[in-house]
Amino acid sequence: MAAARKTRVAVLISGRGSNMVALLEAAKDPAFPAEIVLVLSNRPEAAGLARAAAAGIPTQAIDHRAFADRAGFDAALDAALRAAEIDLVCLAGFMRILTTDFVASWAGRMLNIHPSLLPLFKGTHTHRQALEAGVRLHGCTVHFVVPELDAGPIVAQAAVPVRQDDDPDSLAERVIVQERRLYPAVLALVAGGRARLEGDRVVIADAAPDGVLFSL
Repeated sequence: MAAARKTRVAVLISGRGSNMVALLEAAKDPAFPAEIVLVLSNRPEAAGLARAAAAGIPTQAIDHRAFADRAGFDAALDAALRAAEIDLVCLAGFMRILTTDFVASWAGRMLNIHPSLLPLFKGTHTHRQALEAGVRLHGCTVHFVVPELDAGPIVAQAAVPVRQDDDPDSLAERVIVQERRLYPAVLALVAGGRARLEGDRVVIADAAPDGVLFSL
């Protein structure tokens, strides 16, 4: 019997690609339901491109600065993804706001990881926001991408305690550990068909009642 076709994944990055590396490591397992077939960056100098190439993954750079507007860049990005026959897109530190048309064309097929427990602390500087708000729990969220920033249906979250002596850097260090666990787990759920969109909510087979894969 022929092996089941794996989901073809592109990882989009803008920097060093720490979460990308976690996805690449997970995909080495023959039982993992997805394969990373492309790592693409909007910054040709992104360190993550070299890390992906060293792992034997095809890479591509599309410099957003070469385009007059977001629509032109997004059209080139879309063409590259379709040329690689991508099934699912994973944003991993991809620091671009995508156009509504692009997001609509990949609806239900694009994931993002955000360093907060959404819907709290959207945007940037999330660890500083969490400390200023005085919350006792912080963490990360993997969600499907929608046109509104950091607002898509949540697949899963991971939480860490906020300590009295935390600063943004120390809090970030603990959150990134959870990010590197959470993102591969969620990709496996989605690529394996165990997580699916139903309207504006995500249904996960065999999920814990609270929907949290990892905590504390």
